[in-house]
Amino acid sequence: MNDSGEERSEWVVDTVQQSFHEDVFDRSKQIPVVVDFWAAWCAPCKLLTPVLEKLAVEGAGKFVLVKADTERVAEAATEFQVSSIPAVFGVSGGEIVDFFHGVLPEEQIRGWLGQLLQHHSIVAVRALEETDPPAAEIQYRALTEQAPNDSSLAIGLARTLLAQGKDDDCRSVLDQLEQRGFLEPEAEQLLARLNMQSRQGGDLESIRTQAADDPQDVLLQWQLAEALSGEKQYPEALEICLAVVQHDRHGLGENARKLMVDIFRILPEEDELIGEYRRKLAMALY
Repeated sequence: MNDSGEERSEWVVDTVQQSFHEDVFDRSKQIPVVVDFWAAWCAPCKLLTPVLEKLAVEGAGKFVLVKADTERVAEAATEFQVSSIPAVFGVSGGEIVDFFHGVLPEEQIRGWLGQLLQHHSIVAVRALEETDPPAAEIQYRALTEQAPNDSSLAIGLARTLLAQGKDDDCRSVLDQLEQRGFLEPEAEQLLARLNMQSRQGGDLESIRTQAADDPQDVLLQWQLAEALSGEKQYPEALEICLAVVQHDRHGLGENARKLMVDIFRILPEEDELIGEYRRKLAMALY
């Protein structure tokens, strides 16, 4: 690291090519980094730099400003595809997530920084989901209070609740999202997983025996498909659902269609079952 002087804040760092990766990408895995590409001969840079430094000092650790003199970090400037300066980039989690060129008003820069900080918070809490779901839930709730209209935060909260087995709370979050009239694909997948979990625990073998004894009973066939899906026996569940759709299109067939769609959402995108049974379902419906 290359702080230029004792008067410089610890949150403002001058970098060189040799330490650029460490100063920017490695550091951004712990704290958001703002990279300011500038040059001594650049008049607009002299207007922007004091504002960025002021905000870094004011933030006191919310982010680090890394100043990159293009005369000293030519390779890094090429890597970032800098074509004009000043050029400012937001880096979080080892990745470039946003940028702007030229001199912006301070309030606009503050808004830009706010988005960068929120992105970093989301990345951090997403990583926490794997190791400490209860802590992730707390952080998601705090973030959703700050940005109640951010659907990605609500989806993250629902994902964490489902991982903890808090099915009712998860469904409540998804219901609120659905009130908008639509669900994002990930939210649809969470709802499908939630519905599938509710089908677990049935007496599969008993239902299978009853359905085998009376194969013309559409209700029993539907119950068997539900039980099979709850046990993740998706190929057989799909085949039975398809038969229910063909025999009772506007009755239990509608339930069977919805179950098939839930299975499509849960399966990996590359699973061949999806394409096969989507085609068969389309033929049955139309």
